[in-house]
Amino acid sequence: MEPVDLTVTALHGSVDDPALNSMNFLNEVAQHYPDAVSLAAGRPYEEFFDSARLPEHLDRFRRHLADDLGLDPAQVDRTLLQYGRTKGIVHHLIARNLAVDERITVDPEAIVVTVGCQEAMFLVLRALRADPSDVLFAVAPTYVGLTGAARLVDLPVRPVAGGPDGVDLADLRAGVRRARAEGLRPRACYVMPDFANPSGVSMDTARRRRLLDLAAEEDLLLIEDNPYGLFPAAGTDRRPTLKALDTARRVVYLGSFAKSVLPGARVGYVVADQRVGGSDGTVGPLADQLAKIKSMVTVNTSPISQAVIGGALLAHDCSLVAANVRERAAYARNLGHLVDGLARRFPAGGPVRWTVPAGGFFVVLTVPFPVDDAVLHRSAREYGVLWTPMAHFYDAGTPVNALRLSVSAVTPAQIDRGLDRLAALVADTAAAPV
Repeated sequence: MEPVDLTVTALHGSVDDPALNSMNFLNEVAQHYPDAVSLAAGRPYEEFFDSARLPEHLDRFRRHLADDLGLDPAQVDRTLLQYGRTKGIVHHLIARNLAVDERITVDPEAIVVTVGCQEAMFLVLRALRADPSDVLFAVAPTYVGLTGAARLVDLPVRPVAGGPDGVDLADLRAGVRRARAEGLRPRACYVMPDFANPSGVSMDTARRRRLLDLAAEEDLLLIEDNPYGLFPAAGTDRRPTLKALDTARRVVYLGSFAKSVLPGARVGYVVADQRVGGSDGTVGPLADQLAKIKSMVTVNTSPISQAVIGGALLAHDCSLVAANVRERAAYARNLGHLVDGLARRFPAGGPVRWTVPAGGFFVVLTVPFPVDDAVLHRSAREYGVLWTPMAHFYDAGTPVNALRLSVSAVTPAQIDRGLDRLAALVADTAAAPV
């Protein structure tokens, strides 16, 4: 029998979409250059990883099930070892964490525990995309995982100008009204108000309130993604999330434990407390509908992974602020070290410019030449430093004169080596004949 061969054109269009190609490329490029200093990966700091803590977290959560929730030994084992509840088994602890750290009060039943935040995004977009007229807005530059998830569910994404204030409200309003004039239905706008990936930009509290007002006036949901909010720079206070300011259930909130507890656990969540009326007259949270979708995608999130996260939460009275004191200090140190290092290597007022974020992982460097994947490969191969082309975070697919630097998975010494190599690359490339 002849072997079966397929062409990519015979598959769903998303598999050959630039957004999906970008995610794979960015995840795998470091493996091709293992000796290069990576200022590319937005992975959490590894120096504090300790696999010996895993049994402690599991045991603590197991005792919580027995002592606090009253489960007998057979029920405890079943909760940890059997297929589990689709919405998750640590939803009550997540609700406590949100109350303690974010001043968000939410019914645990409005929470779905997901396989990383990426699944949370997919579930929300799958639910919102009801017909071909639906459209999503997203602040540009946009996290490529959001763009890719939207492609999978055939939900067009329209960019909204970001800028130094985090979101251009006039551009968002104009875009929403323009879409409606075209016969489209704007469903939501995706935003990352705290230290956004990739721009590093944050919104001040006044702008967050105005964004909520605009969403109410235009009848738009806001999808708030908050993976970096625990990590402000030294001397910088944390701002209230959009969800904490939300009094009308206008915000769907995405969270992750990848940066704050353990990326290998692959546990995230979505808070979806919007009320949904069923065809049978029942009313429940949007989370119930997301759980239906999840049951057909991943069935449930690993109970063992959830137990590790649950134990880590219990160890700190459900405060991730308290649990991440060392991590916050490390990221703030690295961010300051990177910004200071750029100032030492590139003269003020010159063609090379950079952002100075108020926290998070990312700095954007603007350079006097187009940056694409070919330049990245040359940087890794000839100069020994990795970074991320900003073109991956825009929909146009054309090179952009900027690159993203990440401080999260490196030491100050590695930052210095990486910046020395990057400065040589920039100088050589800028001086090369066109």
